[in-house]
This record gives sequence, C-alpha cells and structure tokens, in this order.
Amino acid sequence: MKKVIIIGATSGIGKALAICYLQAGHKVGITGRRMNLLQELKQQFPNQVELECFDVTGTNNIEHFTALIQKLGGMDVFVYNSGTADVHKELNEANELNTTKTNVLGFVELTAHAFNYFAKQGHGQIAATSSVAANRGNGWVPAYSASKAYMSNYMESLLIKAQRLKKKISVTDIQPGFVDTAMAKGDGQFWVATAEKAAKQMFAAIEKGKRRVYVTKRWALFGWLMRNAPFFIYKKMG
Repeated sequence: MKKVIIIGATSGIGKALAICYLQAGHKVGITGRRMNLLQELKQQFPNQVELECFDVTGTNNIEHFTALIQKLGGMDVFVYNSGTADVHKELNEANELNTTKTNVLGFVELTAHAFNYFAKQGHGQIAATSSVAANRGNGWVPAYSASKAYMSNYMESLLIKAQRLKKKISVTDIQPGFVDTAMAKGDGQFWVATAEKAAKQMFAAIEKGKRRVYVTKRWALFGWLMRNAPFFIYKKMG
C-alpha cells in the first residue's frame, strides 16, 4: 500500500486520479481550496483519505504539506496537479500573475520540498500535470504556456539531479491535451478526453515510472507538430 499526496484534488483530473489510487487500495492525501469537496471524497473513503485545505498561492504551503505527510504516516508518491489558466483577448495582468503564482511558485515550493523529502528517504515518485501547451508559446494564454514549459523543464531537471545524486526517485512529466474539466476554456477544442480517462492514463504512467506521457496518447503527435512547426506557420495557431 502506497501513501500518495495529490496537490489539487477537489475536482477534475486530480479527483479522478485520487479515486484511481483509492480503488487500487492505497492511502491518499488530498488538498485543495474547497473543504466541502475534499470532505466528500473523505466520506467516500473514510479509512484511506487524509486532507489539508489550502491555496497553493498562500504563504503556509509547507506547513500544510508537512501536516498531511504526518497524517498519512509518510509519503511514497507526490503529484502536483494544481493549475489555472484564463483565456483573454487582451493581456490581463492580474490573471497572468495569478497563473504564475499557481503554476510556477506553488509548484516549485511544494515539488522541491517533495524531492528533498524523497532524497532523504532514499526513494519516491514525483509527477506533475503540465500540458501539451508546454511545447510552444500561446498568444491567448501567455503565462499558462510559459508556466507549463517551466514545469516540464523543472521536472526533467529533477530527474537528472536524482540520477546524479544516485537517488531512486522517478519523475513523470504529464502533458495533457484538452480534458473535459472546468479549466478547459475557449473555442476550438478537439480530442477532448474525460477526466476519468485522463486520470487512468496518468495513473498507469506514474505506476510505470515513465519520464513523460501525453494524455491522451494521440497528443504526442500534436506535441511533435507544435515543436517542429516553423514559426511563420505556428504563429497562426498559437
């Protein structure tokens, strides 16, 4: 039985992923801003779920994180799933800053702490929900695409660091395309997966210790096209 912590599990992919682990018989620590939604999952799996309610843009992330690890009695798997994005025709400075606080600052603070915890423990698994948007800039959501690129590069860097330190820490960069959640905004969406389907593929990738996975799998092709398209073509899409 593993002890799993998922940052951002009140709804959508995070909740669906938590259920995957719970149905597999593991103990899961969940976080989020909405206590009522966290408690709903706790009521469904009272003997397997522990929770801490907090916003990753706050100033007491590590305090809550440490408390959750103690409630679980340890940690074997850490998943950072908190994220936000807002689509605007004009550049909204407040939204850009909030996206950066959630997708970069909160991510780095908690993920770095998890890495050091696992390094001291001698083993562990880290996964983060980045995005296929990490592959190129996006004029509709500049901070979002930039923050996801940061996440993916950071995850790759942690894997290299773990190998150099000779620590048994696997790192999985998860890059979803469109998933049917509240965060999926804007027109022109395609290949939209359900949160449950996305979570099952994420769960399988983490369990196998994969370095990077596109969710769903067909998005690997789109990611390749994004990376390799000449700018004069890509700018019409991005």
